[in-house]
Amino acid sequence: MKFVDEALIDVSAGHGGAGSVSFRREKFIPFGGPNGGDGGRGGSVWALADQNINTLIDYRYTRRHDAKNGEPGRGSDQFGAAGPDIELRMPVGTIISNAETGEQMVELLEHGQRALICKGGDGGFGNLHYKTSTNRSPRQKTPGWPGEAFKLKLELRVLADVGLLGMPNAGKSTLIAAISNARPKIADYPFTTLHPNLGVVRVGPERSFVVADVPGLIEGASEGAGLGHRFLRHLQRTRLLLHIVDAAPFDEGVDPVVQARAIVAELKKYDPKLHAKPRWLVFNKLDMVPEELREQRVKDYVRRLRWKGPVFSISALAREGLQPLIEKIHNHVAEQQRVAPLPDLRFDDPVPGGQDV
Repeated sequence: MKFVDEALIDVSAGHGGAGSVSFRREKFIPFGGPNGGDGGRGGSVWALADQNINTLIDYRYTRRHDAKNGEPGRGSDQFGAAGPDIELRMPVGTIISNAETGEQMVELLEHGQRALICKGGDGGFGNLHYKTSTNRSPRQKTPGWPGEAFKLKLELRVLADVGLLGMPNAGKSTLIAAISNARPKIADYPFTTLHPNLGVVRVGPERSFVVADVPGLIEGASEGAGLGHRFLRHLQRTRLLLHIVDAAPFDEGVDPVVQARAIVAELKKYDPKLHAKPRWLVFNKLDMVPEELREQRVKDYVRRLRWKGPVFSISALAREGLQPLIEKIHNHVAEQQRVAPLPDLRFDDPVPGGQDV
């Protein structure tokens, strides 16, 4: 299935049904009075988060979604039937915005979350509604109220704890395949990964985290080079970024330090908040480096980068150094998921209850 993470759709709720003007006409009942019912409510449009859907492809080709109108009222005190609501099932992580104003309307973050995005119009009043002690034969009625209509932009941002960042062919897909149940396409040419991949890493019983692999980023991505910044949005909800660096590039003229700096610069251009996320440096493909040179090469790269954060040396293909990395990632994610403790009360702060300490 093709991965689609953006779509534009038109949605409109149903109009309310018009009220009715009617009077009771029966034999031996000369003053039956008004009996025109109200119109029915128009159908509304709801968004429903579904974890079994992972793409917006359904909305790329079906762009119009209209709820039905409410039925008009009728005589004999009969109110019109309400128009049925419609539900639009979307992947968890979808952001729904007004395409014309840019205002964010709702964000679907949990499976089963249901949100109203387009409210149906109320039904109009029939003449039964206007009956009073002084107005016994009203002929007033009101039309139904119109339903809402919007042009919506759907944007999918995958939900993951850890995001993999790096140049094409740095080994990100090999790493996610080695540590999780994901099976991305792996080949020896750049931009093998064309869409994000998610994998669940099992550390132990009831201990796991989710990793996202996005297409490689190259220098000039902000100007559209490569696949550009298109898929970086999928890293904005992660708690940790792993910057994968190819420690043994095939081309001898390629400097991993220069590439790493270019990635960081492009990340900052795209979103300073994403650049400020916790980021670890992971040197990959060390199995292609002579064992006696590995430690010195990593130290040289770290020194030239002036890197002060955590550093890991692995070989995703040979499955070397992965277990310590997985354990560290899990501990970091678990720490981030904990609820922040309440702030300590100072002596001059009021105690919950109204009395001072």
